[in-house]
Amino acid sequence: MKKSNLWTKDFVMVALINFMTYLVYYLLMIIMADYAMDSLGASPSQAGGAVGIFIVGALVARIVTGSVVEKIGYKRMLFIGLAIYFISSFLYYQMNNLVFLYLVRFLHGIGFGATSVVTGTVVAQIIPMERRGEGIGYYSLSTTMASAIGPMLGMFLVRHLSFYSIISLSILLLVFGVLGAFILRVPKVTYTPATQSKSSFSVHSFLEKNAIPISLIGALLGFGYSSIVSFLTSYTKELDLVSAGSFFFIAYSIAILLSRPIAGRWLDTKGENFVMYPAFISFMIGLFLMGGAHNGFMLLLSAVFIGAGFGTFLSSGQTIAIKAAPDHRVGLATSTFLAIVDAGVGIGPSILGALVPIIGYRGVYLSMAGLALFAVGLYFIYNKKILNTDFETSIDV
Repeated sequence: MKKSNLWTKDFVMVALINFMTYLVYYLLMIIMADYAMDSLGASPSQAGGAVGIFIVGALVARIVTGSVVEKIGYKRMLFIGLAIYFISSFLYYQMNNLVFLYLVRFLHGIGFGATSVVTGTVVAQIIPMERRGEGIGYYSLSTTMASAIGPMLGMFLVRHLSFYSIISLSILLLVFGVLGAFILRVPKVTYTPATQSKSSFSVHSFLEKNAIPISLIGALLGFGYSSIVSFLTSYTKELDLVSAGSFFFIAYSIAILLSRPIAGRWLDTKGENFVMYPAFISFMIGLFLMGGAHNGFMLLLSAVFIGAGFGTFLSSGQTIAIKAAPDHRVGLATSTFLAIVDAGVGIGPSILGALVPIIGYRGVYLSMAGLALFAVGLYFIYNKKILNTDFETSIDV
């Protein structure tokens, strides 16, 4: 039987918008902690907070966006998210203290969170049902490319340009995202109050409960991943491996580029466990290698394992969350997964930043490898209780 068409113009366009959205996120994420410490006199914990507060803003936006996106409409919500993301970028030019930095990062995170929920929801509607795992795997490569180019570009530009020049580049990149939104055609959505929670203030109006278990597991992995995006620059300086560190996200992304399309097809044909357990183990090995790195080769090898593990989990975990939800709550399932994973990434930098003076960067990464092992156990319990049930069974909310 002939496969349904996956590579449509709108699929490519929503992936490009997502790429620009995440490119700005990663470009600024990798330089923000160093900027806060060097220019604003922040401590490692406070600098980590400057990274994490962005994710908190994204978390808030994702929870709210997932509950209203069908009511407002995909296209209108996409423009709202991009407008907040774009306009708040200009506030960086006025930044002169840590409190104002936190405020700007929070607002910027709101724009990012709202935009990424809409793109993730739209792509789930565009992809043919029978190719959902494969399609989300390919779509997620737009995030992967951003996670490679953004940090590498940030680490290069910060040595040659001022912070404010980098902000100007970020604004220009978002202009392309806005232009893409005008071109994108999104599926029409019919809002029917009957499909919504009976109480507008119910938790289920903001979270899809069937997606929560896999999302909480993702939050643990996100907590571990936050140690990388927050402190990679400082860690490589400490090890005198700055040159190798500048290629870290290249190796990370190559691993995802090679593994995600295969993992997506296996998820559709061989089931969740065939993909998820190796992903957990790969992430754990990567963090262990990173904590013990003494040379550039070992650092880049850790990037390969981390990319294959965490990158595979993100796309596969999102697919599992979507499968677990009723059709009319796909947007809410998407926002629930992204928001809870973001919560882990958001709270990580401040907590781990406080641990750095006590156990050092190496101790942090080795501890996160232990946390990944704990997440494997939780997934085993989740698998026994949830994955053996029929995803098609509707749960009243």
